[in-house]
Amino acid sequence: GELRAIIGPNGAGKTTMMDVITGKTRPDTGEVIFRGDIDLTRFDEAAIANMGIGRKFQKPTVIESLTVFENLEMALAGGRGVFASLFHRLQAEQRQRIAEIVELVDLGDRLQVLAGSLSHGQKQWLEIGMLLIQKPGVLLIDEPAAGMTDVETEKTAELFRHLAADHTLVVVEHDMEFIKALDCKVTVLHEGSVLAEGMLEQVQNNDKVIEVYLGR
Repeated sequence: GELRAIIGPNGAGKTTMMDVITGKTRPDTGEVIFRGDIDLTRFDEAAIANMGIGRKFQKPTVIESLTVFENLEMALAGGRGVFASLFHRLQAEQRQRIAEIVELVDLGDRLQVLAGSLSHGQKQWLEIGMLLIQKPGVLLIDEPAAGMTDVETEKTAELFRHLAADHTLVVVEHDMEFIKALDCKVTVLHEGSVLAEGMLEQVQNNDKVIEVYLGR
């Protein structure tokens, strides 16, 4: 139920942490507790995704030959194959859901545009929309600000702050200005362990954090 940023030097374990949460990597020991009593290490990737844990990788994985609407339609269709999804007739409620999502991610005027012609930032927003349309409880997002313009970065931070009212967001990021704009608690990882936690200003003034990360 919060927005949390994860920072740390390369090799700190940020991506591995997300891999473990989503079932891509199985840890030798330990637990990943979800909703109080569910140990995610006992489940595979598909089961974990179906529990409501969505992941967005650094590079957008939208289908560039399809329109914004078609990408969202496929995401909404869930388990069907590509062709079955394309020929699936949307119900009014589903069309309304797509309309809500495109407004949320500011792509309302791009519905019939091919995803391949979107800017990098817009592709990121579309992919976030494709995750949101499946109503996840938790969103794991890897370096969303990479490659974005300043305007896109600020709009993305604003979007994440808005989403935090209804979702848990875990954001891995290197861009300190973006993290500052998120205005949330920060966890610093180093060599697979938590080095420090707190608001950005607190961790930036932490001697250990300066030594292993910010001072480089």
